[in-house]
Amino acid sequence: MSLRRAFLSRRITNRSSSLSKLSRDFKTLEIADPEQQHLRVNRRDGEGGDDDAFGGGDGVSWSSMLPELLGEIIRRVEAKGEQWPDRKNVVACGCVCKRWREVTREIVAPPLRSGKITFPSCLKQPGPRDSPVQCIIRRSKRNATFYLYLALKPAFTEKGKFLLAARRCRHGAHTEYIISLDADDISQGSNAYVGKLSSDFLGTNFTIYDSLPPHTGAKPSSSRASRRFASKQISPQVPAGNFEVGQVSYKFNLLKSRGPRRMISSLKCPLSDETWADQPKDDSVTKKPESVGAGSTLLRNKAPRWHEHLQCWCLNFHGRVTVASVKNFQLVATMDQSQPGGKGDEETVLLQFGKVGNDIFTMDYRQPLSAFQAFAICLTSFGTKLACE
Repeated sequence: MSLRRAFLSRRITNRSSSLSKLSRDFKTLEIADPEQQHLRVNRRDGEGGDDDAFGGGDGVSWSSMLPELLGEIIRRVEAKGEQWPDRKNVVACGCVCKRWREVTREIVAPPLRSGKITFPSCLKQPGPRDSPVQCIIRRSKRNATFYLYLALKPAFTEKGKFLLAARRCRHGAHTEYIISLDADDISQGSNAYVGKLSSDFLGTNFTIYDSLPPHTGAKPSSSRASRRFASKQISPQVPAGNFEVGQVSYKFNLLKSRGPRRMISSLKCPLSDETWADQPKDDSVTKKPESVGAGSTLLRNKAPRWHEHLQCWCLNFHGRVTVASVKNFQLVATMDQSQPGGKGDEETVLLQFGKVGNDIFTMDYRQPLSAFQAFAICLTSFGTKLACE
């Protein structure tokens, strides 16, 4: 199943009802410009519908709408759909045709500005600066699978909107986590494949691979273990290799004298998305610059403090973590090239991960990390590390 079909198949059922709803809501929509108040959308009975949306009906094709009217429709849908499931109408607009998709991409702001995850491409774009994106990870021990959801409500019991899935598998002495956009098709040969996490024999050093190049000119890994076998991809423009975008290392603590786990992460963060997000919305700027590379961000876990009364190591998770676990951690930046001077803020938590239930964990991340990078880092915390704790 192609990547486009994998996404459309999950929304094709709701697309008809969503587009029909949009056509009813904007049947007599007036243009916001006072000089264009005479323009309206009028349809005769039996005209329009899904066939017209794709140019196959007898009525006026939705793809030939006036630019002012089309932009006004998508702006109102974007403003109304603050959260899922109402936000699926924004995706429905982007699925109408190529022209609707282009206008939708121009209007919908990236996560760095809006704090919203709308399209699959948002999963590899930096999160917001001011407030973190709150997510939930659910673990299935039966099939060694992990599911990432966007938290829609503060309650930890709510499943939320599905974002990514990962499955742990053994390759000789190494362990790999295959990350996919499809919870039912998790393999490197799938077109829903977005990357993977590979560990060494001891499970203390991890390498993060992205299915797409992090910047222009990036070269795929030459390692045979990182190649995609039996790929079903049909587009020759999609890279067939994996691109290294980060590493995570856990320090040895054989004598157990250094307290909890200590980890360091080095990531290649996409500066192109940040630069593009900081630009003002202007009709003359429609394309993202392709010459901007990726910057490096060095993260380390925030050192916990020893609580004399509780006789344990403690960190302030601000109510987002409720169960004590060696897996819990907070990461801060010691070096961040996306910031002035390249110096990171060692007080601001960029990634927070912790346990709230038997197989439920919270994951909160912010700029410069993306949801994909944050999920990969959190996956490194699962599993026993005898040499580190």
